[in-house]
Amino acid sequence: MTISCQLTESRRLDALHKLNLLDTSPSEAFDRITRMAASLFDLPIAAVSLTDADRQWFKSRVGVEHTSIPRLRAPCGSVADSADLLVIPDLLEDPHFRESPLAASGIRYYAGAPLVTAQGHCLGAMCVLGREPRDTTPQELTALCDLAGMVMAQIEMRHAMGRIDPLSGLPNRNQFLEDFQDLQRDRPAGEQRLAVLINLATPEQLSHAARAMDPSYLDELVTDAARWLRAEVGANRSVYHVTTTQFALIAPAGAALETYQPLLEAKMTHARGAAKSRHVATPTVGIAPFESGNADCLSVLRQAQCAAHDAIDTRSHIAVYSEAEDTLYQRRFTPLNDFGSALESQDQLRLVYQPRIDIGSGDCIGAEALLRWNHPTLGAIGPGEFMPMIERSGLAHAATAWVLATALQQQRRWRDAGMFLQMSINVSAANLQEPDFATALEAGLKRHGLPPDSIELEITESAIMEQPVKAHAMLDAIAATGVRLAIDDFGTGYSSLSYLQRMPADVVKIDQSFVIGLERDVRKQALVATMITLSQDLGHRVVAEGVECEEVLSFLRQAGCDEAQGFMFARPMEAEAFPGWRHVPVASIPARSAQAHYAFQS
Repeated sequence: MTISCQLTESRRLDALHKLNLLDTSPSEAFDRITRMAASLFDLPIAAVSLTDADRQWFKSRVGVEHTSIPRLRAPCGSVADSADLLVIPDLLEDPHFRESPLAASGIRYYAGAPLVTAQGHCLGAMCVLGREPRDTTPQELTALCDLAGMVMAQIEMRHAMGRIDPLSGLPNRNQFLEDFQDLQRDRPAGEQRLAVLINLATPEQLSHAARAMDPSYLDELVTDAARWLRAEVGANRSVYHVTTTQFALIAPAGAALETYQPLLEAKMTHARGAAKSRHVATPTVGIAPFESGNADCLSVLRQAQCAAHDAIDTRSHIAVYSEAEDTLYQRRFTPLNDFGSALESQDQLRLVYQPRIDIGSGDCIGAEALLRWNHPTLGAIGPGEFMPMIERSGLAHAATAWVLATALQQQRRWRDAGMFLQMSINVSAANLQEPDFATALEAGLKRHGLPPDSIELEITESAIMEQPVKAHAMLDAIAATGVRLAIDDFGTGYSSLSYLQRMPADVVKIDQSFVIGLERDVRKQALVATMITLSQDLGHRVVAEGVECEEVLSFLRQAGCDEAQGFMFARPMEAEAFPGWRHVPVASIPARSAQAHYAFQS
């Protein structure tokens, strides 16, 4: 069974088990339908068969003594797998079922119609069986499918309490899914329609409200919105409460985007002005166009939610679904979803190393370890594309652990080969919140037999300022181990004098945004010169990132900068290439342009 099939089966079983039907008492409502099926087909056996992981369990049965049979080679199991109608005129003539337990018990004829939920999960079959081979008329098949629909109606009726949200009194997401399916079936195929989703507040606003307000605040927000929506939409149309703070509706047939969107904007502007929560909650609206007969309900709902999220940054707080924006977000989300597997693989992640050059001597004195990812389907993904999301996820700790372990192994190999360089490693804000990070770092160094000053940790200003008290305590603990610390991307964050004074840093790395183009920008030159002087006066060594030409290097040399890093010297390279590159004196490399050095490298 493929991974996709396993996932589908897992979701199907989950849907079945959530209904709490298995191993329940007989029900006259189901038995009535089963008796009707046996009578219509004039057959001795009929059943409502639910397909569990390894058995067929009968919620209702006529002409059958036992309550379940093995799933293996059971026709109802095939119905559950395919979600399609199955008719077997003669089991003994069927190559797949002739050796099934049913055939062995004397059953010759089978017909089963799938029991499918609104979400598309097949629970089992409404089936009829006979002891003689027989043909089936189209009218009989239609009747069997209708009976299967009646069974599902009974199942859903038993869960009707799950169709209305108790707080808002509006139909919920399950009802939206069912009504959407009805629209798909009843309206002309290809009809242009609009799905609308109203989000009552941004995630940040909800988070703040949860911390500062009584729980009744959210209840009041929802009930007020539900009351307003009911009044606006009217009694003849439905509004659905699809998540805690989200409502959905389908625009009337014939509503065109170019006229309906301004109408929504006017209504939402009026509603925001009248709402008691207007100063602490910002409603947004997402619109997802779709064609009836060709749309998947869950996809349309997701698209409307995407548009509502995009609307946060618009002036009107209303946005139409954008496939381009969605594709871009999916491209960002896919790496996050797959990064866990990458950490466990042997060939997706690797470190490359960019030299750090002493400006005074021209010697290569260090290397920054940089993470690279070759995704199995997306190909090479740049760190700027995946690291920001990883650092905000639960994978940040594991990612840093992988980088640290790999970098320490490489540092050990280089030292064993007689190459003594300092290794710079980036860590995230999440790592500074780990209570045992400094201890684990020290243990890693001892495990590889490395002195603490053989590595340097690079931390951005923004990472420290997320939780400054905890971060500074951890930085002090790291500094106490003897590991060097560097402020990365200096100048892009807070950069206050008090911050520089408190940070136990050895190195300040000036961000490349201040260095690239420095040779023709007098204001940048003044700013960078001040950064260098200020940092050195506070006892920090200064590294300039993004050095790409001789003119910039010359300015940095005159300004007294200690180190440089950038494409002028080398792009990040594989570990195997680094020793050969380092043996060439950097001072002898033609540095009038990056192109000259790239040619040298090749």
